[in-house]
Amino acid sequence: MKKVCIIYHTGGGRLGGHFTHLAFTGLPGVTIAALCDANDDGIDERMRLTGAKRRYTDYREMIELEKPDIVADCSRLPDEHYEQIKFALEHGCHVICEKPFVAELDEADELIAMAAQRRLKIAVAYLGRYALVFRTMKQLIEAGEIGRVLTFYGRGKEDPRGGGEDMMVLGSHILDLGVYLLGAPERVWADVRQLDGRPTTVQDCCKTEEPVGPCAGDEVLAFYRFPNGVNGIFESRRGLVTRGPCQRMGLVIAGTKGSLAVRYEGKRSLRINRSATLPFEDHAVFEELPLTETRVIPGAVPLDYAAMGLAAGSYSHQYYADNNRFAAWDLMQAIDEDREPIASATAALDSLEMIVGVYASHLAGRPMALPLQDRKHPLRQ
Repeated sequence: MKKVCIIYHTGGGRLGGHFTHLAFTGLPGVTIAALCDANDDGIDERMRLTGAKRRYTDYREMIELEKPDIVADCSRLPDEHYEQIKFALEHGCHVICEKPFVAELDEADELIAMAAQRRLKIAVAYLGRYALVFRTMKQLIEAGEIGRVLTFYGRGKEDPRGGGEDMMVLGSHILDLGVYLLGAPERVWADVRQLDGRPTTVQDCCKTEEPVGPCAGDEVLAFYRFPNGVNGIFESRRGLVTRGPCQRMGLVIAGTKGSLAVRYEGKRSLRINRSATLPFEDHAVFEELPLTETRVIPGAVPLDYAAMGLAAGSYSHQYYADNNRFAAWDLMQAIDEDREPIASATAALDSLEMIVGVYASHLAGRPMALPLQDRKHPLRQ
């Protein structure tokens, strides 16, 4: 039986979460001992939803008294993760945390080294690695369904957070999928601009809607060189859409025999274009591919979305609930099998390298090899 404690501080102007606090709900071999949340508003409902037996307002006290096997760090703010994860590791706990992992490369290096030294596991909730749609995309790529892969193209939400903040918050999902599907890139070249078109400087490092670490730029254009000669493009422009549904966020993988595409809108369908021509041309036609879930977690209680407080008919909420559960189960299996989780901290470091590498390349005015040699964030003066 694995004892789980949850850090899920709500209130204080934080935006909505991705239901990481419910990741272990209904899993076999789990007892949810405690929830740490200093916000009194709605606390009884959160205790009910998580099934936590006790409530704390200080995560340090909770970890010291409860001595859990696993800590679920549900803050979506990477600026908070470093201290919370470090404390959990120091007390012998495995960790699953919300994305982004941390904001700084040297912080990630330290936490990964600490976990390895203590034989502990860190999973990061990049849920695309567990989602049926992207697992199927990976299988089709590896089976040669679109021929030799040529180009990866990803974009963030491009809402009022567009540019650097969008790259860190939403783009990190897309970049992580690039690593998952194609492997860690070897090189990055990037150009970052302000709204008036001038090149971004260190002095343009800006206050973001949420504390997600150093960010700058209203427009980001990044080129990556993935293994096996695959080119990659990521871009984000501020204010192309209003805040709300993921009207633009998504990715396309183009190959010599066709293209695969997923957009983060609606049910995130997997679509294929079976033409060797570029997928952006007018005559390109995409067809939706059927997806069939065959994975089963033995002994798990079926998810009751309504009982979990998830909006009826909201596919995105079900996506979070389903794939957080697979992520939590994978972490438990990784602990038992002494292997890295599918969405490990080491994998999360690869996408963080891609983000920090954008600023390093732009400010240096040249391509940069990945991983970066300088582990300090280039926007830090």
